[in-house]
Amino acid sequence: MATRGWSAATVSVIAADAGISRGALQHHFPTREELVVAALEHMFDERRLMVEAMAPPQLTGAERVHVVVHTLVELYMGDLFRAALQAWVAAAADPQMLEIIQPLERRFARAVHAAAVEHLEVDDDDPHARTLIQTTLDLARGLALADLLSDDSKRRQRIVDTWAAMLAHELISEA
Repeated sequence: MATRGWSAATVSVIAADAGISRGALQHHFPTREELVVAALEHMFDERRLMVEAMAPPQLTGAERVHVVVHTLVELYMGDLFRAALQAWVAAAADPQMLEIIQPLERRFARAVHAAAVEHLEVDDDDPHARTLIQTTLDLARGLALADLLSDDSKRRQRIVDTWAAMLAHELISEA
């Protein structure tokens, strides 16, 4: 899904990419839907495990915020995000896929939000802090989307640095 798109992720293509026969694949996943659900669950679990593996930085103040923001942005880069995006697009047009994707995406989003709260050492009950966290995560997704069509790393670096400085100012002045 990440490299070829949703519609091209057929049983035959997936079997060929996995180096197994279509029959062997269908032995484990009799329908494309079962295969897709298993793949999506695996993909979202892998993304969630990446979040859970994040170690809190051993820094303080603005340096800590800077590292956390950069780490959060990186969570949305790469093949797992690209595959998730393909699933989102499919789910937007298919109510059955939406039922599958929504709980997986919510679980991932909660894990990322919790990691951001923990690593930034903010009070999640504070509506302003919560909005700042959500803004950071929305920014990360938006930057990852912008990176899909062309290498946007130089612009992304400037934006992330600017946002990290602004976020540090907000969070440190509140403390």
